Amino acid sequence: MRFPPYAAIAFALVAVSFSSIFIRWSDSPPLVIAAYRLLFATAVLLPFALAWHWKELRSLPRKDVLVMAGIGLLLGAHFGLWISSLKVQGVSVTSSVVLVTSHPILVGALSHLVLKERIGRMTAAGIAVGIVGVTLIGIGDFGLSATTLGGDILALLGGVMVGLYLLAGRHFRQRVSVLVYVLVVYASAAALLTVAAVATGGMQPAGDVGREFMLFLLLALVSQIGGHTVYNWCLKYVTAPVVSVSFVGEPVGAAILALLLLGEKPSDLVILGAIAALAGIYLTARGQLKMGQSNEKRVKAR
Repeated sequence: MRFPPYAAIAFALVAVSFSSIFIRWSDSPPLVIAAYRLLFATAVLLPFALAWHWKELRSLPRKDVLVMAGIGLLLGAHFGLWISSLKVQGVSVTSSVVLVTSHPILVGALSHLVLKERIGRMTAAGIAVGIVGVTLIGIGDFGLSATTLGGDILALLGGVMVGLYLLAGRHFRQRVSVLVYVLVVYASAAALLTVAAVATGGMQPAGDVGREFMLFLLLALVSQIGGHTVYNWCLKYVTAPVVSVSFVGEPVGAAILALLLLGEKPSDLVILGAIAALAGIYLTARGQLKMGQSNEKRVKAR
């Protein structure tokens, strides 16, 4: 019996909500955190992939491996940018997580402006409301310092990377098993982040090494495997916009955890911007989903 995809999405949502907490508790540099997160996740999944999908791994076309490796580079860039934003002084968990999950707004706007794709009214409204929310967050954080605004920009760029990662992953998850897919993607992301970490100071964790490795392992097991891997499994059974809609819950969960575990409360302007941005993300993703369903119906009617 297959596990219900929507129950899996809810489970993944809780798992990824803990990610920013583990990162804030860590004393290590952002690229070190990101590299170990993906290295540990790859190491945990490798024996299962080899045991259960060895034939599929061996038979993967070289072109598919290269494309999936490219998708892994997008994922690595996402984690490098987003974790760096969380380590910027003054950037709240709420600001960072809302901005990094704003990819439906960014992808929707770019598809309309650059690719000249038609968008529905709900998507257009979502993009407009979302941009207002993102702008309010930026204004609120700029009031703290220009450095804080820079952290917001890192989170936004991280959102662009994860949006592209999800869109590309939807294609491959229709024909490649989840363990094979994530193994190649995570290994590629880990390689990129390891090279970046070594180039910028090395892979040595800061502070209590044992505590740091425990946090890296929690990131790998809870947030990466329990969160991102489960999301990737869901992409075979639900569309990418549906998964994007579910991301609206992550900033809410992360903000609640940050308040309870870190004692962190964002400014009123950031809270207002977050509410608007989350509404925009939801409307945009729902609009994209409805547009996709309408297109499918037109194709079937032909």
